[in-house]
Amino acid sequence: MKPVLLVLIHLSDAHLEQLARHYELVYAPDADRHAEAIAADGARVQAVLTNGTVGLRAAQIDGLPAATFVSALGAGYENIDLDHARRRGIGLANGAGTNDDCVADHAFGLLLAAARGIVKLDGQTRAGVWRTEITMPPNVSGRRLGILGLGTIGRKIARRGTGFDLEIGYHNRSARADSPYRYFGSVAELAAWADFLVVATPGGAGTRHLVDAAVIDALGPRGVLVNIARGSVVDTAALAAALREGHLGAAGLDVYESEPRPPGELVGLDNVVLTPHMAGWSPEAVQASVDRFVENARRHFAGEALVSPI
Repeated sequence: MKPVLLVLIHLSDAHLEQLARHYELVYAPDADRHAEAIAADGARVQAVLTNGTVGLRAAQIDGLPAATFVSALGAGYENIDLDHARRRGIGLANGAGTNDDCVADHAFGLLLAAARGIVKLDGQTRAGVWRTEITMPPNVSGRRLGILGLGTIGRKIARRGTGFDLEIGYHNRSARADSPYRYFGSVAELAAWADFLVVATPGGAGTRHLVDAAVIDALGPRGVLVNIARGSVVDTAALAAALREGHLGAAGLDVYESEPRPPGELVGLDNVVLTPHMAGWSPEAVQASVDRFVENARRHFAGEALVSPI
């Protein structure tokens, strides 16, 4: 008999078919159906697939008495109650490493689009405006790139930055002995040094509004902020005010505090580029993440070591 898997996130038909080869599926891909699915089938559920944004709260875990395995599809897991799950003896895993290249690529796409004003230029071109009527956008290459969070994704962003001849600096809770890049002891110090600041740190209570008004002001009126981490890390109200008042040059955001609703304070501004939390989404990346879940779950139920435990 197949184990029962509760899926709390949206997946394509092809990926659902892949999972159905191994599991009996209970598919509840939106918040309105989560409680209903747990009430109806929670007693039978043995595994849960979620992500960092949707998470799995303590009360939901309590409604799954037979569950022994919970996994986030991507790398993030900030809204999974890890401590509660561990007290229950539940195995925990994520998809770390499966979409890093996709996220790093997207970060640079946002940086280039924001710094060079590509979206605005596209609109002006379609309206018949020629280059002689437009203020020239600055170079990206040869400048300073600050990275907030030099984890696996942060390092891949840094590697791409070196291809643009960027000087790289970073901030973590502590310096990395194996990093060749310049370390800054605070986010504000990094922002004051950098021309571009890319946010690649995990979400959660510990990093909420880590990029606040002071950090944004330190980045300055020609600075560019890119966020491919979690919307909670950046103070949206402070960012909107800085963009409106010319205290920050531009921003590129794949994540924001209001998601999945668009950030109302930002949508009317032409110096911000927005994408709908899809930096880690590509056919290759999502397939790798689903494959990782299948392998982690197989190992869990076989009593083997997980590929990417939390």
